[in-house]
Amino acid sequence: MHEHDHSSTDCSPDSHAAFGRRDLLRGAVVLGIGAAGATIAAPAAVAAPAPAAPAGSAPGAAPARTADAPPSLAPDPEAPADAPPGAVAGVEVAAPTIASCATWGAAAARGTIDTVSTNPNKILIHHTASANVTDYSQAAGYQIARDIQQWHFANGWVDTGQHLTLSRGGYVMEGRHGALSRLQNGSGTVVGAHAPGQNSQAIGIENQGTYTSATPPAQLWSRLVELCAYICDQYGIAPTQIYGHRDYTATACPGDVLYSMLPQLRSEVAAALAGTSWSVIVDNTSAGFSAGASWLTSSFSAERYGADYRYATPAEVSDLATYSATIPSSGSYRVEAWFPGIAGYNTSTPFIVYTGTGSSTIRVDQSAAGGAWLSLGTYAMTAGTRTVVAVSRWTQGTAYVVADAIRITRL
Repeated sequence: MHEHDHSSTDCSPDSHAAFGRRDLLRGAVVLGIGAAGATIAAPAAVAAPAPAAPAGSAPGAAPARTADAPPSLAPDPEAPADAPPGAVAGVEVAAPTIASCATWGAAAARGTIDTVSTNPNKILIHHTASANVTDYSQAAGYQIARDIQQWHFANGWVDTGQHLTLSRGGYVMEGRHGALSRLQNGSGTVVGAHAPGQNSQAIGIENQGTYTSATPPAQLWSRLVELCAYICDQYGIAPTQIYGHRDYTATACPGDVLYSMLPQLRSEVAAALAGTSWSVIVDNTSAGFSAGASWLTSSFSAERYGADYRYATPAEVSDLATYSATIPSSGSYRVEAWFPGIAGYNTSTPFIVYTGTGSSTIRVDQSAAGGAWLSLGTYAMTAGTRTVVAVSRWTQGTAYVVADAIRITRL
């Protein structure tokens, strides 16, 4: 049985049918901020139906939101210059948990899988172009791996085309039989079927979902960074050798948004290899969160981070929802916020970022572009334990302000 390279526009069973629709979507709209006091606005193209309140308050159903919500990550700095391949001396990259083909229930390969003794020299990032599901369970991850294998069998391939699969819930699975053992040994690889001309040179990673105009879930992104760092360490690949499928094939894969995030991916992988990576998430349920009685709890929106989030009515009072963290060392840090974006939530919610030497206020449109990490900017911060971010009720209108989760990442 012979097998052919991926040459379709996307990587899912419905890629041929879906291509025309996705290609007609507008390009990625990147939200950015300016100086202190800037507003992060929702794209004008986002409709604003009738307001929807959190559960337990005014009745009404939340407006449906498409999986292709506008992206909400500001552009990150370009990737650093080439670093020596492999890990920095004294820095050991931890191996992520990767489910073998046997663990997730793969069927036997339907032919011979070729191998090469030379190590791969790059990583190619794909998306599956499938639905952006909200079932983040391990079972759902294993199911998408089985589905992909069956689709690739239907193409006449001997096995799953990519080397590794990453679910929206952050579960990593071996794709093609034999890929995991060679990765763990750091010697040679199996020949894949994910990009013409690159199948014996590049490790292919399929990321579950469609990232044409939606951002990957936080758990998928953090696991992708860990996985790429491990691959780079095992094979001596420089972080700058992380590419998108479209760099080598005429395709929309891995989607405009995920492709635009590759410089950030390279930077974060480089930091992990150098042993300088540090990030912390403070949710509204974390010990570092504090809010008064006026901040109520809701699980109304599926776009929330974790089990629930806080909301409050605007008022000209000093009543902050605060997030505290320990900044490990003085330096440059990216600060991000996660919240449900629902028409009817406040369009000018004040987020205050405290650097240790001052503060900056950023007004965020929370009526749209939720369910993903939104950059509040990059700041020079001093070391120490303190309140790093606060959400204020002091704003215009009556629409709820929301406090959900924040993420701080050392750059």
